[in-house]
Amino acid sequence: MIELHDAERGTRLGTITDEQLKFLVDALEEESTEDTDYYISTDTVDMLEEDGADAQLLGLLRGALAGREGMDIRWSRG
Repeated sequence: MIELHDAERGTRLGTITDEQLKFLVDALEEESTEDTDYYISTDTVDMLEEDGADAQLLGLLRGALAGREGMDIRWSRG
């Protein structure tokens, strides 16, 4: 499983599957091939939904934002 974290606060957000990570990697911009963090916003989550992201991933990201305009998330293999 892949763990997602709030990059700023260091808190664990939850786990995602390899397939969900692949979806994020394919959909979001990376600064390098070793990049493990992304900036997300409500607009990003809406775009992911339009592109076919599954409900569990969308719920996790929306919950992570929790009223914030945007945030950096990072992933790691657990």
